Amino acid sequence: MIRYEMIIYWSDEDAAYIVEVPELPGCMADGATYQEAISNAEIIIEEWIETALELERAIPEPRGRLVYA
Repeated sequence: MIRYEMIIYWSDEDAAYIVEVPELPGCMADGATYQEAISNAEIIIEEWIETALELERAIPEPRGRLVYA
């Protein structure tokens, strides 16, 4: 289960929804639709974690809500 905060926004420049995962450095995804962007982000988060494990790097624990509206 993905428990990391995801920040989702529309990018006119990319003509796509962008998803950033602030707790995992460099972890980002995009998609033509909101749902596609979320789905792609879930895949990228899993791949980020798999790569960190292979490289024996620390994996941050999800901290919950980081950004406040």
